[in-house]
Amino acid sequence: MSGTPQTWAVTSRPAAEALVGVVGAGVMGAGIAQVAAQAGHPVRLMDVRDGAAQAAHGQIAKALDGLVTKGRMEAAERDAVLARIRPASALSELADAALVVEVIVEKLEPKQALLRELDALLGPEALIASNTSSISITALANGLQRPERLVGMHFFNPVPLMKLVEVVSGAETQASVAEAIYELSRRWGKASVHAKSTPGFIVNRIARPYYAETLALLLEQAGTPAQLDRALRSVGFRMGPCELMDLIGHDTNFLVTQSVFEANFGDKRYVPSLVQKALVDGGRLGRKVGKGFYDGVPAMPAPAERSGVAGGASFVLHGEGALVEALAQALEAAGVAFQRGSGAGWAGLALDGLQLRLSSGRCAAELAQRDGVTELAVIDWPVNGPRTEALAMAFAPRCSEAGRTAAHQLFAALGWTPLVLRDAPGLVVARTLAMLVNEGADAVWQGVCDEAAADQAMKLGVNYPAGPFEWLALLGAARVVETLDALFEASRSERYRVSPLLKHRVWAG
Repeated sequence: MSGTPQTWAVTSRPAAEALVGVVGAGVMGAGIAQVAAQAGHPVRLMDVRDGAAQAAHGQIAKALDGLVTKGRMEAAERDAVLARIRPASALSELADAALVVEVIVEKLEPKQALLRELDALLGPEALIASNTSSISITALANGLQRPERLVGMHFFNPVPLMKLVEVVSGAETQASVAEAIYELSRRWGKASVHAKSTPGFIVNRIARPYYAETLALLLEQAGTPAQLDRALRSVGFRMGPCELMDLIGHDTNFLVTQSVFEANFGDKRYVPSLVQKALVDGGRLGRKVGKGFYDGVPAMPAPAERSGVAGGASFVLHGEGALVEALAQALEAAGVAFQRGSGAGWAGLALDGLQLRLSSGRCAAELAQRDGVTELAVIDWPVNGPRTEALAMAFAPRCSEAGRTAAHQLFAALGWTPLVLRDAPGLVVARTLAMLVNEGADAVWQGVCDEAAADQAMKLGVNYPAGPFEWLALLGAARVVETLDALFEASRSERYRVSPLLKHRVWAG
């Protein structure tokens, strides 16, 4: 293609026939090229490695063949898509492009060097996007003649399947440029969210506690990887943190955590884990080497079978709110009769003389000592109600064998597998959800994104069962803040400081 470069005005919708360049023909680059070509764009795919662009073209052909075999694409459409993608051997072949997406190694200096070359090569109206997952767009734009045309376009792997694109604006990014890329992503069949260029953007920032709290619990020897994974799968996460880190690769996950930690000037909220460092140092990098937290892929445990409760047992439900109602729904679904209590000063279920208190972030031992109660256990948040499959719990030190047996019998009646953990504050689900909500709240408070974008990004980018503000609406700010304050008191770590947004929600009632 020659002559006048194809361009689009940044104030209008991009034309479908505009040429798109992709630099970097790895898995992500090939996926982006495929998505752009399927949307109708001619694409030039370039890589400095000999034969890499041609190999990527072959991989795209294989992926499209699979769609044809499954009946999701016609053979003629496959041929048309492949014809739109042309391997390029030099950057100069991208000079006519209206948009170039760089997808090279995740390091600042090589990216800056490439972007400066593109800045000098492309026409004045062409846009440049970086697929970086964590590097500052502001830093990448430094040294460009036209920094206002650089924007982050963060896709998720595998690109053809994952719906989310984070459109990331640096300090110099022109608003109309970000809006043009936002609309372009939607035309490509993606769900776009706007984000400000801060460490981790939306997804990699808000997701940190999902890994970090489990790693902290492992450091405290609160439970096993299998127990912690099962607790979080039980509330709707597709994979537990340990199996997910095994899948991602501990080297990769550890580097991202280090990057976010350093970019935030050593903020304790993002501190890397000694547990994960030991895995990396020992070469237990996860599934790609056959060993991590698990050797290979962990087997999924069978759900518990329901059994009846002891005759004559008395059940009294205390407190109010979504978690208490989730307990009520689970009891009703299992046919367990109960009464409503009042004035107990705690939320949960009284089973004869045993108190099963919903976690408020405090240890069972602390509550038993404070309130002078021997027969006491703390239970995790049964967010899924009757659909809960397993639930973490911890007993006070002097709880009797009869009390422990009664708790196990109740769980059996509800069809819940009891995950008896060391008496760590916040157990698993309460601790993790409170921190995910807190991180989302801070992202919004600091202007990284809005509430809707935070929820959409976490559900589409990492397949969470809900977004942080959906959980906040369910749980209420007061319960989340109470849990975080208790965790802070137990650890005296700024890691658990409460977001100003949550404080204001509590003050506002």
